[in-house]
Amino acid sequence: MSERQPNDRLPPLPRLARAVSRRRLLATGCGMWGLSLSDALRLESLSAASQQGPFGPGRAKSCIVLFCWGGMSHLETFDPKPSAPAETRGEFSTIATATPGLRIGEHLPNTARCTERLAIVRSVHHLNTGHGKGMYWNMTGHPPPQPASPVNLPPSRSDWPSLGAVVSQFRPSPASFPGAVQLPYEVTNEHSLLAGQLGGWLGMQADPLIARPLRGTPFRGQKYDAGGAPPWDFPKRDDGLAIVSRRALLSNLERPLGRSAATQSYNLFRQRAFDLLVSPQVRRAFDVQREPEQVQRAYGDHLCGQSVLMARRLIEAGVPIVTVMCAFDNLSDPRAEHWDTHSHNFKRLKQTMLPLFDRVFPALLDDLEARGRLDDTLVVVMGDFGRTPKINGEVGRDHHPYCYSVAFAGGGIRGGQVYGASDAIGAYPAQAPCGPHDLHATVFHALGIPLLSELQDQLGRPRYVCDQGHPLPLF
Repeated sequence: MSERQPNDRLPPLPRLARAVSRRRLLATGCGMWGLSLSDALRLESLSAASQQGPFGPGRAKSCIVLFCWGGMSHLETFDPKPSAPAETRGEFSTIATATPGLRIGEHLPNTARCTERLAIVRSVHHLNTGHGKGMYWNMTGHPPPQPASPVNLPPSRSDWPSLGAVVSQFRPSPASFPGAVQLPYEVTNEHSLLAGQLGGWLGMQADPLIARPLRGTPFRGQKYDAGGAPPWDFPKRDDGLAIVSRRALLSNLERPLGRSAATQSYNLFRQRAFDLLVSPQVRRAFDVQREPEQVQRAYGDHLCGQSVLMARRLIEAGVPIVTVMCAFDNLSDPRAEHWDTHSHNFKRLKQTMLPLFDRVFPALLDDLEARGRLDDTLVVVMGDFGRTPKINGEVGRDHHPYCYSVAFAGGGIRGGQVYGASDAIGAYPAQAPCGPHDLHATVFHALGIPLLSELQDQLGRPRYVCDQGHPLPLF
């Protein structure tokens, strides 16, 4: 294959990320790659979109993802079906919103006043009913390994990188800050990390930082600082000076150890931890107690609300993308408050999950707008999948990846609109179906990342950032 030539018309990109040129696309596409003419024309179209985009250049500088782990019910939130039979419609009614003609679930009154900032997508779908693989599909924009099986998988370095890992390759963060952050925990299943959250074939250096709270921080109901300390704590100044001294001594002692891959990986993560511990800028960004009390109250005095507030602080500090697992705990705890409502769906949503979400999400939008940051911060709300139209025998809804809703705001998104539609009971897309690859294409487009940029895996092989999805016309 001939030497790759950069396209001078494109903005400069990181060393491992280059947009494919139209000339190279056409010269090598049909021959060397064995593509049909239709394949080549499709890629040419994507290449043109990646250079300019059908809706203009990306406006967003950063992205906050609120990931509703467990699978938020679209039928009680963004896509209610008031005319459906009772076994689908359920117990809740709908309410009017700030957008004429748009109605959403009755337990989202604060979200309803914000719909002029929202683009609601009602026709997203994928094909896996497992939590872990549903997360993988939405977090990476690609089908998981063994896509027909719902069995969860641990991470692998052959996985597709998470959204945060990819974005961090194009949007550098300030010194000492990680390129991507996930709060307030990693998603596990019986204490095993699930695939889709890490850097995959980009390598360990692309793994997002998972910023866990202090052990014992309350997850639900109680005030987040009930123990007298904030959820994320760092050494005091004197402790930091001691850490610097110990780090210098350790470096001198370790010089004879060589530069094996294992040693370099260990050193990489230790250096990251060291930078985080001693950087005053990082300590300030993670100190939510610096926020005015009324701002902290607006987000809610619980770990989820404070994690979303932390996400806003981190993107202000220059971190390009932050993902918040927007629930109170993970599914390994049967008592946890999360969106997996197989039983008591209406009771749990009404008493806990919807009031939580309806406080946190609008608070983030209001806060970003008040600070003049909403226009350049893309906010995305998504989860594993939706819930079944049929209510089960335990008054719950089961896993349903075949149609669900996603919401976008900020970052150049045109608010007050709905894209796509589900059928009469919310079972399948009826208009403008789209998938996780299209969601990722939309995020990349909003951030101005060319869709046919190349990233190299650990063996030096080029991979396209997004060669299947198309940006949704939300801009």
